[in-house]
Amino acid sequence: MVRALFVCSQNRLRSPTAEDTFSTWQGVEAASAGTDDQANVPLDADAIEWADIIFVMEASHKSRVTKRFGYQVRNKRIVVLGIPDKYQFMDPDLVTILERKVGPYLDRLGATPAGQE
Repeated sequence: MVRALFVCSQNRLRSPTAEDTFSTWQGVEAASAGTDDQANVPLDADAIEWADIIFVMEASHKSRVTKRFGYQVRNKRIVVLGIPDKYQFMDPDLVTILERKVGPYLDRLGATPAGQE
């Protein structure tokens, strides 16, 4: 089982979309959080510890994560997806981009999309 953590700023649009999208994959446990203090689910050390791989939407998120949780992320894989904050929750274009960018990582870790078990 791959534990994938998705991180954006507010945990309102991009990272919850990713969590919902990949939680249906076989072999994936997905969670999401935000780097801002006012995020719906603020990122904390427990989430970092839980994750096998961390996907951040922008390079600025990686910078915030490593600055705040440097010790906890030292052995974690952090992937910058390069997805700007211009999508609504579950926007079909966002889902397509996420599947294209995240899918290969999860596939290499043994996960499969829903319906392809």
